[in-house]
Amino acid sequence: MHLPTTQSSSEKPNKDPLQIDIVLVEPLYEGNIGFTARVMKNFGFHNLVLINPPKLSMEAEARAVHAKDVLENAERITLDEVFARSNICIATTGGLAKSVTCPMRMPYYSVAELREMIKDVDGRISILFGRENWGLNNEEIARCDIVCTIPTDEEYPILNISHAVGIVCYELAHLQRGKYQLASKIEMESLYAHLGRFLEGIRHPVEKRETTLLLARRVLGRTKLTVREASTLHGILRRTEWHLKHPGQAYDAEEREYWDGKE
Repeated sequence: MHLPTTQSSSEKPNKDPLQIDIVLVEPLYEGNIGFTARVMKNFGFHNLVLINPPKLSMEAEARAVHAKDVLENAERITLDEVFARSNICIATTGGLAKSVTCPMRMPYYSVAELREMIKDVDGRISILFGRENWGLNNEEIARCDIVCTIPTDEEYPILNISHAVGIVCYELAHLQRGKYQLASKIEMESLYAHLGRFLEGIRHPVEKRETTLLLARRVLGRTKLTVREASTLHGILRRTEWHLKHPGQAYDAEEREYWDGKE
């Protein structure tokens, strides 16, 4: 359920070069929210989403300066709603894995690389920024399609949240609307669920299934599947499942009853 805002999301004009939402997950300090609104507007972004924010007062407005409209129009929704409506969800994190054998925060990409990955996308992209004290948790990162980080010095790697938003917005400013429509979040989740059933059907080791599905989400998330591509992967899985159950038989590609090769 959407919590009350000054203006509903359906009434709010989409001024962004792409449908890019800046999502602050449980921000602690209203001043940082105001600064975030300000730096977003500096680079032409207007879609601010707040997940369980603190109460906003004059401090947030003062920090927003001339971006009070971004602050006032910010959506207050749940994180589940963000994932449900987004074609791509991007986790930002300063805490990275040291090896590809730990896939939760690997592979990760810089913001400059992210620009290249999403420049042709036509869909809704949500970029998640975590709590000031400990960022995004592993469950939240696992649900995202892409992991992004900002290169910083090892001596002090963690940025203020508004500074991190500013760097991301700077890198992504002036992107034009994409060329093709992505598969929806529902379609992608259906594909991941199908892949999970497939792993069960081929008796993939139980202790490896969660990690395998996470790796599949990372691979497929950054490939930006179209509706047709997602459907094709479903078809490949279905055909494989059928042949595993009917070894040696021919498959009817015309969506008739399955047949055994005999007329």
